Amino acid sequence: MSLMRGLPSTRPEASDEHGFTLIELLMVLVIVGVLLSIAVPSYLGYKDRAQRRTAAANVRTAVPDAEAYYTDNGSYAGMTPVTLQTIDHIDPGLTIFADATHYCMSDSQGAHIAKVVGPGGTVDDNAAAQCTTATG
Repeated sequence: MSLMRGLPSTRPEASDEHGFTLIELLMVLVIVGVLLSIAVPSYLGYKDRAQRRTAAANVRTAVPDAEAYYTDNGSYAGMTPVTLQTIDHIDPGLTIFADATHYCMSDSQGAHIAKVVGPGGTVDDNAAAQCTTATG
C-alpha cells in the first residue's frame, strides 16, 4: 500500500480538464449564424448587380460594331453576331435582329436582360424581354 501512495493518479481531477462548455459552443454557432445572415444577402445583391451590368456592357460594346457594319455595308440587313465578330470581339450570346435601317441587340445574364434599339437608341439595362424584331 505504501507504494500506491507515491504514484500519481491516472485519472485527472475535475479542475485539470480542458475544453469548451456547451454554452460556449452554442454562442459560437449563434455568432456564425448572425454573420452568415448578414453576408449571404450582401453576396446575392452583388451577384445580381454584376449580372445586370454585364448584360448592359455586352450590348454597349456591340453598338459601335453595328455602326461600323452599317458604314461598311450601307445597311444593317445581314448583321449577325458572326458578322460583328469579324469587326471586333462581341459576346457570342448576343441576340441581334436587323433590317435595312434598324437593329435590335439584346443580351441576358442570369435573370437580367439589356437591349438597345438603334440606330441612336440607349441601352435599357432593365428590359422586360429580349429582341424579337429589328424594331424591338
